[in-house]
Amino acid sequence: MTRIALLQMTTGIDPAVNADTIASAVAEAAADGASMLFTPEMSGLLDRNRKRAAEKIVQEDEDPVLARVRSAAKEAGITVALGSLAVAREDGRWVNRAFVIDPKGEISARYDKIHMFDVSLDTGEKWNESAAYAAGESAVTVETPLGLLGLSICYDIRFPALYEALGREKCDAIAIPAAFTVPTGKAHWELMLRARAVEASAWVIAATQVGDHEDGRSTYGHSMVVDPWGDVVLDMGGEAPGLGFAEIDPERTADVRKQLPSLANRRQLT
Repeated sequence: MTRIALLQMTTGIDPAVNADTIASAVAEAAADGASMLFTPEMSGLLDRNRKRAAEKIVQEDEDPVLARVRSAAKEAGITVALGSLAVAREDGRWVNRAFVIDPKGEISARYDKIHMFDVSLDTGEKWNESAAYAAGESAVTVETPLGLLGLSICYDIRFPALYEALGREKCDAIAIPAAFTVPTGKAHWELMLRARAVEASAWVIAATQVGDHEDGRSTYGHSMVVDPWGDVVLDMGGEAPGLGFAEIDPERTADVRKQLPSLANRRQLT
Protein backbone atom coordinates (compact mmCIF):
# COMPACT_ATOMS: atom_id res chain seq x y z
CA MET A 1 0.00 0.00 0.00
CA THR A 2 1.13 3.53 -0.79
CA ARG A 3 -0.55 6.41 1.04
CA ILE A 4 -1.22 9.54 -0.98
CA ALA A 5 -2.74 12.94 -0.24
CA LEU A 6 -4.87 15.20 -2.44
CA LEU A 7 -5.09 18.94 -1.88
CA GLN A 8 -8.42 20.45 -2.90
CA MET A 9 -7.90 24.22 -3.26
CA THR A 10 -9.73 27.48 -3.78
CA THR A 11 -6.77 29.14 -5.44
CA GLY A 12 -6.79 32.93 -5.57
CA ILE A 13 -4.96 35.74 -7.35
CA ASP A 14 -2.01 36.08 -4.93
CA PRO A 15 0.72 33.49 -5.65
CA ALA A 16 2.31 34.00 -2.22
CA VAL A 17 -0.90 33.02 -0.42
CA ASN A 18 -1.35 30.00 -2.69
CA ALA A 19 2.26 28.93 -2.12
CA ASP A 20 1.68 29.06 1.65
CA THR A 21 -1.35 26.80 1.26
CA ILE A 22 0.55 24.24 -0.78
CA ALA A 23 3.62 24.27 1.48
CA SER A 24 1.44 23.70 4.54
CA ALA A 25 -0.26 20.79 2.79
CA VAL A 26 3.10 19.27 1.87
CA ALA A 27 4.14 19.25 5.52
CA GLU A 28 0.77 17.94 6.71
CA ALA A 29 0.67 15.19 4.08
CA ALA A 30 4.15 13.97 5.00
CA ALA A 31 3.35 14.08 8.72
CA ASP A 32 0.29 11.89 8.06
CA GLY A 33 2.36 9.26 6.27
CA ALA A 34 1.74 10.14 2.62
CA SER A 35 4.45 9.37 0.08
CA MET A 36 2.95 11.75 -2.50
CA LEU A 37 0.84 14.89 -2.56
CA PHE A 38 -1.29 15.85 -5.58
CA THR A 39 -2.44 19.45 -6.15
CA PRO A 40 -4.93 20.91 -8.67
CA GLU A 41 -4.57 22.61 -12.00
CA MET A 42 -3.40 26.22 -11.66
CA SER A 43 -2.35 25.75 -8.05
CA GLY A 44 -0.23 28.89 -8.00
CA LEU A 45 -2.58 31.41 -9.61
CA LEU A 46 -6.19 31.31 -10.79
CA ASP A 47 -7.12 34.57 -12.46
CA ARG A 48 -9.32 34.98 -15.52
CA ASN A 49 -8.23 38.64 -15.79
CA ARG A 50 -5.28 38.02 -18.08
CA LYS A 51 -3.97 41.57 -17.93
CA ARG A 52 -3.71 41.33 -14.13
CA ALA A 53 -2.41 37.76 -14.27
CA ALA A 54 0.34 38.71 -16.72
CA GLU A 55 2.10 40.63 -13.97
CA LYS A 56 2.55 37.40 -12.01
CA ILE A 57 3.18 34.81 -14.71
CA VAL A 58 6.93 34.35 -15.08
CA GLN A 59 9.38 31.87 -16.51
CA GLU A 60 9.86 28.60 -14.68
CA ASP A 61 13.18 29.47 -13.05
CA GLU A 62 11.66 32.67 -11.63
CA ASP A 63 8.37 31.22 -10.37
CA PRO A 64 8.07 31.75 -6.59
CA VAL A 65 5.40 29.08 -6.13
CA LEU A 66 7.50 26.42 -7.83
CA ALA A 67 10.53 27.39 -5.75
CA ARG A 68 8.50 27.28 -2.53
CA VAL A 69 7.01 23.87 -3.32
CA ARG A 70 10.41 22.43 -4.24
CA SER A 71 11.77 23.62 -0.91
CA ALA A 72 8.77 22.20 0.98
CA ALA A 73 9.06 18.82 -0.78
CA LYS A 74 12.75 18.60 0.11
CA GLU A 75 12.14 19.57 3.74
CA ALA A 76 9.31 17.03 4.12
CA GLY A 77 10.95 14.29 2.04
CA ILE A 78 7.85 13.74 -0.09
CA THR A 79 7.06 13.61 -3.82
CA VAL A 80 4.71 16.35 -5.05
CA ALA A 81 2.66 16.16 -8.22
CA LEU A 82 2.11 19.89 -8.67
CA GLY A 83 -1.06 19.88 -10.76
CA SER A 84 -0.05 22.85 -12.89
CA LEU A 85 1.23 26.40 -12.93
CA ALA A 86 0.89 29.11 -15.53
CA VAL A 87 4.43 29.53 -16.87
CA ALA A 88 5.81 32.09 -19.33
CA ARG A 89 7.90 30.94 -22.26
CA GLU A 90 10.75 32.93 -23.78
CA ASP A 91 8.61 33.63 -26.86
CA GLY A 92 6.01 35.43 -24.74
CA ARG A 93 3.41 32.67 -24.85
CA TRP A 94 2.22 30.93 -21.68
CA VAL A 95 1.93 27.21 -20.96
CA ASN A 96 -0.21 25.33 -18.46
CA ARG A 97 2.52 23.11 -17.01
CA ALA A 98 2.40 20.22 -14.56
CA PHE A 99 5.46 19.32 -12.49
CA VAL A 100 6.52 16.28 -10.50
CA ILE A 101 8.97 17.16 -7.74
CA ASP A 102 10.95 14.42 -6.00
CA PRO A 103 11.78 14.19 -2.27
CA LYS A 104 15.07 15.98 -2.91
CA GLY A 105 13.21 18.96 -4.33
CA GLU A 106 14.30 18.23 -7.89
CA ILE A 107 11.94 18.41 -10.87
CA SER A 108 11.62 14.88 -12.24
CA ALA A 109 9.00 15.60 -14.93
CA ARG A 110 7.20 18.39 -16.76
CA TYR A 111 4.05 18.16 -18.84
CA ASP A 112 2.41 20.95 -20.84
CA LYS A 113 -1.36 20.65 -21.24
CA ILE A 114 -2.11 19.48 -24.77
CA HIS A 115 -5.81 20.29 -25.17
CA MET A 116 -6.91 23.91 -24.83
CA PHE A 117 -10.23 24.75 -23.16
CA ASP A 118 -11.96 26.78 -25.90
CA VAL A 119 -15.70 26.50 -25.19
CA SER A 120 -18.95 28.45 -24.93
CA LEU A 121 -21.40 26.96 -22.43
CA ASP A 122 -25.17 27.42 -22.34
CA THR A 123 -24.71 29.07 -18.94
CA GLY A 124 -22.98 31.98 -20.65
CA GLU A 125 -19.48 30.98 -19.58
CA LYS A 126 -16.91 31.41 -22.34
CA TRP A 127 -13.30 30.27 -22.19
CA ASN A 128 -10.61 30.72 -24.82
CA GLU A 129 -7.49 29.18 -23.35
CA SER A 130 -5.64 29.06 -26.66
CA ALA A 131 -5.70 32.87 -26.90
CA ALA A 132 -2.99 33.03 -24.23
CA TYR A 133 -1.64 29.49 -23.82
CA ALA A 134 0.42 27.37 -26.18
CA ALA A 135 -0.51 23.70 -26.35
CA GLY A 136 1.86 20.93 -25.38
CA GLU A 137 2.71 18.21 -27.86
CA SER A 138 3.78 15.07 -26.01
CA ALA A 139 2.50 12.57 -23.46
CA VAL A 140 4.68 12.32 -20.35
CA THR A 141 5.26 9.56 -17.80
CA VAL A 142 7.52 9.48 -14.75
CA GLU A 143 8.54 6.98 -12.09
CA THR A 144 7.13 7.81 -8.64
CA PRO A 145 6.38 6.03 -5.34
CA LEU A 146 3.18 4.80 -7.08
CA GLY A 147 5.12 3.31 -9.97
CA LEU A 148 4.81 4.80 -13.44
CA LEU A 149 2.64 7.94 -13.34
CA GLY A 150 1.07 9.42 -16.48
CA LEU A 151 0.45 13.16 -16.54
CA SER A 152 -2.54 15.06 -17.93
CA ILE A 153 -4.48 18.22 -17.04
CA CYS A 154 -8.22 18.96 -16.81
CA TYR A 155 -9.70 19.34 -20.35
CA ASP A 156 -7.34 16.59 -21.55
CA ILE A 157 -9.79 14.18 -19.92
CA ARG A 158 -12.16 14.53 -22.90
CA PHE A 159 -9.61 13.18 -25.40
CA PRO A 160 -9.20 9.41 -25.10
CA ALA A 161 -6.22 9.22 -27.46
CA LEU A 162 -3.97 10.72 -24.79
CA TYR A 163 -5.05 8.11 -22.26
CA GLU A 164 -4.66 5.35 -24.83
CA ALA A 165 -1.06 6.49 -25.22
CA LEU A 166 -0.59 6.42 -21.44
CA GLY A 167 -2.26 3.00 -21.33
CA ARG A 168 0.21 1.67 -23.88
CA GLU A 169 2.95 2.74 -21.49
CA LYS A 170 1.32 0.54 -18.80
CA CYS A 171 1.00 3.43 -16.35
CA ASP A 172 0.21 2.37 -12.81
CA ALA A 173 -1.56 5.67 -12.15
CA ILE A 174 -2.67 8.76 -14.05
CA ALA A 175 -2.91 12.27 -12.61
CA ILE A 176 -5.78 14.50 -13.82
CA PRO A 177 -5.56 17.79 -11.86
CA ALA A 178 -8.41 20.11 -12.76
CA ALA A 179 -10.33 23.36 -12.36
CA PHE A 180 -13.62 22.05 -13.74
CA THR A 181 -16.58 24.36 -14.25
CA VAL A 182 -19.67 23.56 -12.17
CA PRO A 183 -22.03 22.66 -15.07
CA THR A 184 -19.54 20.43 -16.86
CA GLY A 185 -18.46 18.90 -13.56
CA LYS A 186 -22.01 17.94 -12.62
CA ALA A 187 -22.55 16.38 -16.02
CA HIS A 188 -19.31 14.61 -16.78
CA TRP A 189 -16.58 14.71 -14.11
CA GLU A 190 -17.08 11.39 -12.31
CA LEU A 191 -18.21 9.66 -15.50
CA MET A 192 -15.02 10.53 -17.35
CA LEU A 193 -12.68 9.83 -14.43
CA ARG A 194 -14.09 6.35 -14.09
CA ALA A 195 -13.88 5.80 -17.84
CA ARG A 196 -10.22 6.83 -17.97
CA ALA A 197 -9.40 4.49 -15.08
CA VAL A 198 -11.15 1.55 -16.72
CA GLU A 199 -9.58 2.21 -20.13
CA ALA A 200 -6.05 2.27 -18.74
CA SER A 201 -6.63 -0.33 -15.98
CA ALA A 202 -4.88 2.20 -13.75
CA TRP A 203 -5.51 4.33 -10.70
CA VAL A 204 -6.75 7.83 -11.52
CA ILE A 205 -5.87 10.62 -9.10
CA ALA A 206 -7.65 13.93 -9.64
CA ALA A 207 -7.01 16.89 -7.32
CA THR A 208 -9.27 19.84 -8.11
CA GLN A 209 -10.18 23.43 -7.51
CA VAL A 210 -13.39 24.05 -5.56
CA GLY A 211 -15.81 26.85 -4.71
CA ASP A 212 -15.98 30.57 -5.43
CA HIS A 213 -12.68 32.18 -6.44
CA GLU A 214 -11.35 35.74 -6.17
CA ASP A 215 -11.46 36.17 -9.94
CA GLY A 216 -15.21 35.53 -10.03
CA ARG A 217 -15.32 31.96 -11.28
CA SER A 218 -16.74 28.92 -9.50
CA THR A 219 -15.26 25.43 -9.71
CA TYR A 220 -16.80 22.04 -9.13
CA GLY A 221 -14.47 20.34 -6.65
CA HIS A 222 -14.95 16.62 -6.02
CA SER A 223 -11.28 15.68 -5.95
CA MET A 224 -11.31 11.93 -6.52
CA VAL A 225 -9.30 8.74 -6.51
CA VAL A 226 -10.63 5.97 -8.75
CA ASP A 227 -9.25 2.44 -8.76
CA PRO A 228 -8.47 0.42 -11.92
CA TRP A 229 -11.90 -1.27 -11.78
CA GLY A 230 -13.60 2.13 -11.89
CA ASP A 231 -14.62 2.24 -8.22
CA VAL A 232 -14.42 5.66 -6.51
CA VAL A 233 -12.35 5.24 -3.35
CA LEU A 234 -12.20 8.95 -2.43
CA ASP A 235 -14.54 11.85 -3.22
CA MET A 236 -13.77 15.09 -1.36
CA GLY A 237 -17.07 16.74 -2.24
CA GLY A 238 -17.80 20.11 -3.77
CA GLU A 239 -18.16 22.32 -0.73
CA ALA A 240 -14.74 23.24 0.66
CA PRO A 241 -10.98 23.05 0.23
CA GLY A 242 -8.95 20.64 2.31
CA LEU A 243 -6.63 17.66 2.39
CA GLY A 244 -7.78 14.12 1.68
CA PHE A 245 -5.99 10.78 1.85
CA ALA A 246 -6.21 7.44 0.03
CA GLU A 247 -4.37 4.13 0.01
CA ILE A 248 -3.14 2.92 -3.37
CA ASP A 249 -2.88 -0.88 -3.61
CA PRO A 250 -0.69 -2.13 -6.50
CA GLU A 251 -2.17 -5.61 -6.11
CA ARG A 252 -5.53 -4.15 -7.14
CA THR A 253 -4.00 -3.08 -10.44
CA ALA A 254 -2.47 -6.49 -11.06
CA ASP A 255 -5.76 -8.21 -10.19
CA VAL A 256 -7.81 -6.05 -12.57
CA ARG A 257 -5.33 -6.54 -15.41
CA LYS A 258 -5.39 -10.29 -14.84
CA GLN A 259 -9.20 -10.45 -14.91
CA LEU A 260 -9.63 -8.07 -17.86
CA PRO A 261 -6.40 -7.94 -19.89
CA SER A 262 -7.67 -5.17 -22.16
CA LEU A 263 -4.23 -3.59 -22.47
CA ALA A 264 -2.80 -6.87 -23.71
CA ASN A 265 -5.78 -7.53 -25.99
CA ARG A 266 -5.81 -4.09 -27.63
CA ARG A 267 -5.40 -4.09 -31.40
CA GLN A 268 -4.25 -1.19 -33.55
CA LEU A 269 -6.97 -0.09 -35.98
CA THR A 270 -6.08 0.90 -39.50
